[in-house]
Amino acid sequence: MSTTPPITSVEIAGKRRKTTRIKGSRPGIWVYVGLGVVFVSAAFPLYWSFIIGSGDASSLRERPWWPGGNFVANAISVMTNPAVNFWPALWNSIYSSFLIASAVVITSTLAGWAFAKLRFLGGPALLAFVVATMAVPQQLGVVPLYVLFAELGWTGQIGAIIIPALTSAFGVFWMTQYLRQSVPDELIEAARVDGASMIRTFWTVGVVAARPAAAMLFLFTFVGAWNNFFWPFIVLDRQNPTLPVALSLLQSNYFVDYSVVLAGVVLATIPLLLLFIFAGKQLVSGIMAGAVKG
Repeated sequence: MSTTPPITSVEIAGKRRKTTRIKGSRPGIWVYVGLGVVFVSAAFPLYWSFIIGSGDASSLRERPWWPGGNFVANAISVMTNPAVNFWPALWNSIYSSFLIASAVVITSTLAGWAFAKLRFLGGPALLAFVVATMAVPQQLGVVPLYVLFAELGWTGQIGAIIIPALTSAFGVFWMTQYLRQSVPDELIEAARVDGASMIRTFWTVGVVAARPAAAMLFLFTFVGAWNNFFWPFIVLDRQNPTLPVALSLLQSNYFVDYSVVLAGVVLATIPLLLLFIFAGKQLVSGIMAGAVKG
């Protein structure tokens, strides 16, 4: 009678090492190199702004590569400059960007649901018209828009930059494509069979499915509204500016202290960095949740 020898731990470890792996399941070294290049390219302008913003006027000639010790002093100089109105400008940027992003998410989700899941006469043609409006440059509508707000008496008020940005053609297209792919028609039919109205179906099915895309749209719309300079510079005045417009006043003197100017740029970037830090994890988790289909 033959007896089989016992399997040793070395053989078990060898079998575990022979476990097949899916080819391409792990990124290669060039993927990390490419990501590193993208990260450095994106972070270097902010780092260079901090370098210049932490120095003084005399240190600019030396082309420094390490931060100096004057960033706090330069930041205080920006915040206390009477020509800048830093704190009212900061509040105007937060207030207007939040309202614009919220309104764009609401209107785009409603319109995207209608274009994606409702059947009505002229729907595809209307969606094509909405998308085609993205090809029209913003500069073409500045003069009639300014004349309109001047007649309404809204020039110099923060509402003049909020009202024109309450809707977004890109947001409508984005939500239409996402809802068309993520919400099956059978799920809507099942909700209607259960007696749910169209509004109830939209609230319980469409809104839940649209949350990952809506979070992305809110984030990028907020960033775009925060960094918008062209239209606020035209319609607002120095007493009631947004933050980019207020920081541009630092360059209105005969002598421009670029260390103070770039310190203001870093201050204007900090709220966006905090937004990405706090919302990034929830944003990625929401995208992954929306990508998993049961």
